[in-house]
Amino acid sequence: MIARPEHPKPQFEREAWRNLNGKWDFRFDESDSGEERGLMKAGAAYDREIVVPFCPESRLSGIGEVDFHAAVWYRRTFELSEKELAGRVLLHFGAVDHTCKVYVNEVEVGRHVGGYVSFCFDITDAAKAGENTVVVYAKDDSRDPMIPSGKQSDRYASYGCYYTRTTGIWQTVWLEFAPETRLVSTRYYPDAENGVVTVQAKLEGNADLTAVASFEGREVGRATVKGAGGTVTFPIPLSEKHLWEIGDGKLYDLTFTFGEDKVKSYFGLRDIKMDGMKFRLNGRSVFQRLVLDQGFYPDGIYTAPSDEELKNDILRSLAMGFNGARPHEKIFEERYLYYCDKLGYIVWGEYPNWGLDHTKPEAIYPILPEWIEEMERDFNHPAIVGWCPFNETWDQHHCRQFDPLLSLVYRTTKAIDPTRPAIDTSGNFHVESDIHDVHDYEQKPDVMVEHFASLVTDGTYIEPMKRNERQPYTPGKPVFVSEYGGIGWSVDESAWGYGNTPKTKEEFLTRLKGLTDALLDNPKIFAFCYTQLTDVEQEQNGLYTYDRRPKFPPEQIHPIFSRKAAIED
Repeated sequence: MIARPEHPKPQFEREAWRNLNGKWDFRFDESDSGEERGLMKAGAAYDREIVVPFCPESRLSGIGEVDFHAAVWYRRTFELSEKELAGRVLLHFGAVDHTCKVYVNEVEVGRHVGGYVSFCFDITDAAKAGENTVVVYAKDDSRDPMIPSGKQSDRYASYGCYYTRTTGIWQTVWLEFAPETRLVSTRYYPDAENGVVTVQAKLEGNADLTAVASFEGREVGRATVKGAGGTVTFPIPLSEKHLWEIGDGKLYDLTFTFGEDKVKSYFGLRDIKMDGMKFRLNGRSVFQRLVLDQGFYPDGIYTAPSDEELKNDILRSLAMGFNGARPHEKIFEERYLYYCDKLGYIVWGEYPNWGLDHTKPEAIYPILPEWIEEMERDFNHPAIVGWCPFNETWDQHHCRQFDPLLSLVYRTTKAIDPTRPAIDTSGNFHVESDIHDVHDYEQKPDVMVEHFASLVTDGTYIEPMKRNERQPYTPGKPVFVSEYGGIGWSVDESAWGYGNTPKTKEEFLTRLKGLTDALLDNPKIFAFCYTQLTDVEQEQNGLYTYDRRPKFPPEQIHPIFSRKAAIED
């Protein structure tokens, strides 16, 4: 059985596809000279095997070497039939960290820059009936200040809140077989008030396009565009209205037929908006009870060991009383977002900006193209309720952050998706943002209350750490405490966490409740994010251990986070 056999793209699924995960030939290229030595050519020596989609640093890859690796090479063969070559053969990669070139039968078929977002190449012209060989060359340097690397350590070992690195392929690789006339991509604009979803479709070729919406197997809407081509936009009125809600992810199925092409998809019918200081979902003020989720696994590092474990992390969060997450300093795979959609679990779309020197104007080139790719990939997920491309953009190297960088990325975000709120940088230093968010790791509940008391008394807020003094709080702007807590609890004295470790479980629970009550009881705060869901290596301040064992019975924690907030209807 191959690793991670499930279809990696549930919102855009053709029946004709083939998973290429499993054993590949592999070799390290520490001198990064493999191109000159012809490692893409037939007969080149590969001295190892690796289990794709797991990175070579992980145990599940079969290699488990965690040192820095300048470049890596992968190779495998696959068979194609004449029938499969009749249309277009598309080779997809879920993610390859960080820069890669792909060869099919010694022909370069494409390049991609960016370690977190899916991409594909049309390999039809390089492919042939019978045996084909694909070679992937990937290079990465998490110490390069122009490469975003998230929480990947820039030292040999993990330390603080930096963890084991990921190099090369870390998500599913697959083939897709599509006709010449085909659907390229779709966007969905739900209108919950009027029971309509508007579809924007990009097409290759010309044919009639039919979209059929169904709910629990019943057809509830249909639309046809005659002689469609290029980009078309059309509404689908729905005869039944089933709203996507937190904790109740009602989803409509969508089936597209475009000539001979058929694609399965889905959408959620929901409206979101910021209304003064409130976040409204389908018109109702809802408090966002989020948890920080790093998306690391002891055996797979960046890659979940199974599809079930992606879902289980969401279930673990729900068991503790959260209704969503900040997927932190990493772009999570689409299967994770699929389960968020199904379970009614809200998330923010974020980007792994750490490692990128945001004091430099040229930092726009490493982040903006991939950030746009991420928004385009994930636009249709109803679970995503906002975008935040940067996290804690500290001044560094005796230089201030380059404010126009944050401003341009924020404005691009709003241009690409005006339907969701956007935060320029979580924590600091704000330049342009729809929301004033703060990180506050105060460990004394009474002091935490004082930090936000003036929001209620006179509508002001002055952050104790002075992080956002460059853009003072604007009265009336919504407030999101997007990191707090981080209470350490571990038997390992060398572990890292925030503040002093409580001496007893009772002290832990009292502190947790006090800090959380300070935010839930404030009628001017619409969201919090607790640090964090699980321990990650030496950072041991999770509610679960790194191997996903609860540190406290969930029934003790759930009431603390889940009770009604003052701002909620």
